[in-house]
Amino acid sequence: MTFKKLAEYFQKLEATPSRNSMVEILSRLFQEADKNEIDKVVYLTQGRVAPLYEPVEFQMAEKMVIRAMALAFEKPVEKITELYKKSGDLGVTAEHLADSGRGQNDVKTVFEKLKKITEINGGGSVEKKVYLLSEILKDCDPVSARIIARIPIDKLRLGFSDMTILEALSWMICGTKKLKDEFETAYNCRPDLGFIAKAVKQNNLKVEPAVGTPILGMRAERLTSPAEIIEKMGGKCAVEPKLDGLRTQLHFSRGTPAKAGVPLIKLYSRGLENVTHMYPDLVEAAKEEINCDEVILDGEAIGFDPKTNKYLPFQETVQRKRKHEIGLFAENVPLKLIVFDVLFYNGKNMINETYETRRKYLEACIKGKTIVLADMRIINKSKDLNDYFEECVRSGLEGIMAKKLDGVYQAGARGFNWIKYKKSYSASLADTVDAVVMGIDFGQGKRNKFGVGAFLIGIFDPKTQTYKTVSKVGTGLTDVEWRALKVRSSEFGVRSFSKNA
Repeated sequence: MTFKKLAEYFQKLEATPSRNSMVEILSRLFQEADKNEIDKVVYLTQGRVAPLYEPVEFQMAEKMVIRAMALAFEKPVEKITELYKKSGDLGVTAEHLADSGRGQNDVKTVFEKLKKITEINGGGSVEKKVYLLSEILKDCDPVSARIIARIPIDKLRLGFSDMTILEALSWMICGTKKLKDEFETAYNCRPDLGFIAKAVKQNNLKVEPAVGTPILGMRAERLTSPAEIIEKMGGKCAVEPKLDGLRTQLHFSRGTPAKAGVPLIKLYSRGLENVTHMYPDLVEAAKEEINCDEVILDGEAIGFDPKTNKYLPFQETVQRKRKHEIGLFAENVPLKLIVFDVLFYNGKNMINETYETRRKYLEACIKGKTIVLADMRIINKSKDLNDYFEECVRSGLEGIMAKKLDGVYQAGARGFNWIKYKKSYSASLADTVDAVVMGIDFGQGKRNKFGVGAFLIGIFDPKTQTYKTVSKVGTGLTDVEWRALKVRSSEFGVRSFSKNA
């Protein structure tokens, strides 16, 4: 497929407000792409040259793209800047200047050149990036130039999500969205849309966890009393402390051939960000404290005080999530990784194993002081569950997590195999507060269209005889109710404001 053809599909997507129409357009694009290029096509729909979890960035500012356009189209930088100020869009500016007779490069060629830009680092990297981008633009037709100019500055934004791509893959196969759930299950285990698309195209969607590729973490449902939890769990469950730290997934392989004797160790955040470099203490601990050859562990990284061995508040733990002064903060706020699940163990997929089975593997694998096994108790009485909950709260923890003994790990999903219980989930309120509506936030996205995203509320301060704002309220109403309350508020003269006001 030529990049020009791909750019024409992107143009159609950009002009389409309907999500269903986007699904059909994407399905035709995926149908036309061959099995050796569909992964690259999918990455490019995201404005990237790698999966979202890989830290691959162009590191190009608008001024660099303007310089590349000046080189490609043989125009002064000042002229390009002037045109950009008028259009407000570098893509539109590039489209205006590009030669309509060009555009013969195929998708793979353009993809590889874009990827090369992300790999350029060190001395002279700015000039090299600018030159290489100019060479790509020079060979572009107008529509392709619009797309290329937007990609390095992350302004492609075609208006659809990962789920839309999965729906489009289903539509490509069967003309409906019925396979989307199957594809989503695979994606949750391996959140690489290019990989999933290629596997679907080759009719070989057999997805297993892989060390080095993050898995979307399972999420817990919530209930409002210990009795409800015990009943929902079938009369008995495992209960663990709920820690207020940083959800962290550890990938470890002792047998990587990349460097003899050096294990592969990667750490990922809840959002699939590679945070390995942020936690050198956990990396060093993994080398000594993991008792198996290959494993993917799910846990919570939390700061602790070495003198008392007590966990630190989240506000202190979160200081470790940083790009600078990592060594200093690692010394001041040391971490422990409290591991509560295993997703892959010595070549074995553990996701579909029961909690009890996974726990046994964990107990055999985790033997450390920095990487430690989460405390766990088997409880079958609501009173015992509540007592343990109170014990955890007194220790400064958030609450507890109840886990179904025969429950599987539902990657990327929220289900009742896990139930979290915190004081704030209690069915009763400690007190009520009388508040007044003081303003309306315009909102973003869909809510912005009907003029309200949240209500600003306040309470009366008897000392100053004035109203003080305390919070914004933005949940619990249907679209119809939001619109009705917007009208009623306007009648009472409630002022609207933007979130940046």
